[in-house]
Amino acid sequence: MKLLFKQRMFSWFDSYDIYDEAGETLYVVRGQLSWGHCLKIFDAAGHEIATVKERVLTWLPKFEMYLGTRYVGCISKELTFLKPKYNIDCNGWHIEGNFMEWDYNILDGSGREIATVSKELFRWTDTYVIDVYDPQDALCALMLVLAIDAEKCSRD
Repeated sequence: MKLLFKQRMFSWFDSYDIYDEAGETLYVVRGQLSWGHCLKIFDAAGHEIATVKERVLTWLPKFEMYLGTRYVGCISKELTFLKPKYNIDCNGWHIEGNFMEWDYNILDGSGREIATVSKELFRWTDTYVIDVYDPQDALCALMLVLAIDAEKCSRD
């Protein structure tokens, strides 16, 4: 399953549209006014289904993920030099990325690829392609990509 992740161009808060390969909207992400990033994910019918919320007052960036109101895990940036590294407490997954942080893989505990993420260059807004191998993993993979993108935006 391929997800196309595109940031909306004119928005005060983080806002994204997530499409499938046919161009149909699967999810809409809207940033909420809060201290730190708070991203609400809605399905195509407009129902809120998930949240990615930044924990504030932490030494390194940390984001909590919720499906509805149920906590499902978190992702936090690790202190490293040159190559980015994230600690993920969700489904036993981990991330391996390249130096520029534009392309990375989401892997399960045995090293099997859950998703590959790549940033399309030379676009007006942040645009990512997320290839998810099992459609049941799509929403959690999307939440991880949103958290990493929000963390990168905080640094810029």
